[in-house]
Amino acid sequence: MYNDRVYSFQRMLELDKILDSPPTEEAVIELAETRIRNLQAHRELENYNEKGHFLNKHPLLNTYSLREELKALLADKPAEFLNQYALTRENVKRYTSYLKSEKRKDKRENDEINLLKHQEKERVMKEVLEKKES
Repeated sequence: MYNDRVYSFQRMLELDKILDSPPTEEAVIELAETRIRNLQAHRELENYNEKGHFLNKHPLLNTYSLREELKALLADKPAEFLNQYALTRENVKRYTSYLKSEKRKDKRENDEINLLKHQEKERVMKEVLEKKES
């Protein structure tokens, strides 16, 4: 977490130099996203320092938290884990189909977000299963 905060700060300094010349839209967007990530890392570290636990809002910790929950579910209730895995795979198929549908053009942005969320969960679930087998 600390390394991510340092990296994002260094990247913001680099982007700041780029933005001194005529800024590009991509550089402005990257600076904003990097700043958000830096602030999230700062809040996580600050909360850990004050209260002894993370908020799990930063993307690095969010995935870690999900992985730990899924490991526990697989160990305690393997049938439920497999059921959730099947549901997650169906959600990926559903949102992939939604993105191809002309009827859902107005919901495309939301569908893309949901697809990415379910694809990430599926990826983490696969990792948990693969590590369990080895």
